[in-house]
Amino acid sequence: MTTTSGRPGIFAVRDVRSLITETAEEGHGLKKAVGATQLTAMGVGAIIGTGIFVVIGKGAGIAGPAVILSFVLAAVACTFSALSYAELASSIPVSGSAYTYTYATLGEIVAWIIGWDLILEYGVSVAGIAVGWGGNLNAFLDAAFGFSLPDAISKSPSEGGVFNLPAVFVVLAITFLLVRGVTESARVNLVMVGIKLVVLLFFIVVAFANFGTGNFTPFAPAGVDGVTSAAAIIFFAYIGFDAVSTGSEEARKPERDLPLAIIGSLIICTVFYVLTTVGALGIASPAQMEGSDAPLATALDEGAGISWAAAILALGAVVAITSVVLVILYGQTRIFFAMCRDGLMPIRLAEVNQRYGTPAKLTIGLGVLISILAALVPLGTIVELVNIGTLFAFVLVNIGVIVLRRTRPEMPRPYRVPWSPVLPIIGVAFAVYLMSDLPWETWVRFAVWLAIGILIYAFYGYRNSRIRNGPQSTPGWAKEEQR
Repeated sequence: MTTTSGRPGIFAVRDVRSLITETAEEGHGLKKAVGATQLTAMGVGAIIGTGIFVVIGKGAGIAGPAVILSFVLAAVACTFSALSYAELASSIPVSGSAYTYTYATLGEIVAWIIGWDLILEYGVSVAGIAVGWGGNLNAFLDAAFGFSLPDAISKSPSEGGVFNLPAVFVVLAITFLLVRGVTESARVNLVMVGIKLVVLLFFIVVAFANFGTGNFTPFAPAGVDGVTSAAAIIFFAYIGFDAVSTGSEEARKPERDLPLAIIGSLIICTVFYVLTTVGALGIASPAQMEGSDAPLATALDEGAGISWAAAILALGAVVAITSVVLVILYGQTRIFFAMCRDGLMPIRLAEVNQRYGTPAKLTIGLGVLISILAALVPLGTIVELVNIGTLFAFVLVNIGVIVLRRTRPEMPRPYRVPWSPVLPIIGVAFAVYLMSDLPWETWVRFAVWLAIGILIYAFYGYRNSRIRNGPQSTPGWAKEEQR
C-alpha cells in the first residue's frame, strides 16, 4: 500500500520471498547452527521455569484444586496459537518471530506494534525472571546451608534493598554466553533442560510417594470463574514456546524442525505441568502454596515434611530459571535484530560479529539495560503485563495465518494448520477470552506502553524504514561484506 506521494504507506507489507533471501544477499544473516532437538530444548527451557515454580501457588489460591483444569485450559489455548506459529515459522524462516510474520501479512504499522509489544513480553520479563532467579538462589542457600544473601544486595530499593546483585549477575552471564554463539548457548541450555526435567521428575516421584486425597475437596471452590481467572495467570507458565520461532533463521532445516520443536515443547511441558500440579496438591493444600515464593519447595517442606527434598527442588528452580533467562533473552535479541535490520530501529545494531556469528553489539546493549532494570525494579505486576503482551501477539499471529492464506495461497507451506481458518479463529477467541480476565490496571499499562511505541514509530521508525528508503539504507559495513 502506497501513499499519494508514491512512497509505501504505514500498512506496507514485506514480500515473503525477499524476507527469506535478503539476509544472505546482504551479508548479515545469522549462522545456521541448531536442529530439532536443540530447538525443542529451547522451547522447554523457555517454558518450564518461573511459571511452574512460582505461579502455581497463585493459581491454586484462585481456583483451588481445580487449578489442574486451569493448566489444561491454558495449554489448550496455547495449542491453537502454536499451530499458527508452526505454519508461519516453517513458511517464513527468518529471525523475528511474530514481528516478521506480521510484517509479511498485516503491514508495517501492525508489525511495529507487535514488535514493540514483544519487547515488553521478552525484554521486561527477562528482568522479572532474573529477580525470581535471585529469590530462588537465596531459598536454596537458606535450605541447604542456613545462609542467605543480605537484603541490601539481593532486593530492589522498593523492597528494602539497594540493588539486586544476583539478578544482575545472571543477566550479564547469559549475555556473555549469547555473544559467544548460538551453538554454545543451545548446548548449555540442553544440559540445563535435562537437569530441570530430572528435578521435576524427582518432585513428582516424591509427591506421589507421599500422596493423599484430602486436599482435593472442595475441588472447585470458586467455580468456573475461578478456573478461567487462574488460567489467565497460569498462562504465564506456558510463555516460551513462541521463543522457538525466534530461532527460525538459525535452524538448519526450519521447514521440519520448527513445527516439531514448537508443538513438541508444548506437549512435553503440559504433561509435566499436570503431573506436577496433581502431585503438589497431593501433599499440600492450596493455602500452603498460595503464600509462598517457592510453592513446590514449600509443598515438600511444610506439606510432606521432607526438608532435604525441598533443598534439592530449590536448586532445580535456580537451574530452571537460568535456562528461561537464556532462551527469553535470546528471543529478545533476535526480535530486536530483525527490527533493526528493517530500519525501524537503528540499523547498525544489526551488525553480525564475524567471529561469533551473533549480533554482539545489540546483545551486549540489551543485556546491560536489562541488568540495570533487574537490579532496581521488583517483580511487581510483570506477570500480568507479560501475559497481555503475549496474548496480543497470539491474536495477530492467528490472524496472520488467515490473511496469508488469502493473499499468498501459492506460497510453499511445509507445515499447514489443519482446518484453517477455523482453528486460527479459535486461537484468537481463546486469547481474547484470557485477556478479558486480566485486571483493568494491566490494560491501562499496556495501552500506555503501546502509545509510547507509536510515538517512536512516528518520529523514527516510519522515516528510517528500509521498505520506504530502499537499498540506499543498507549500512556501509553490509555493503563491504557484499563485495
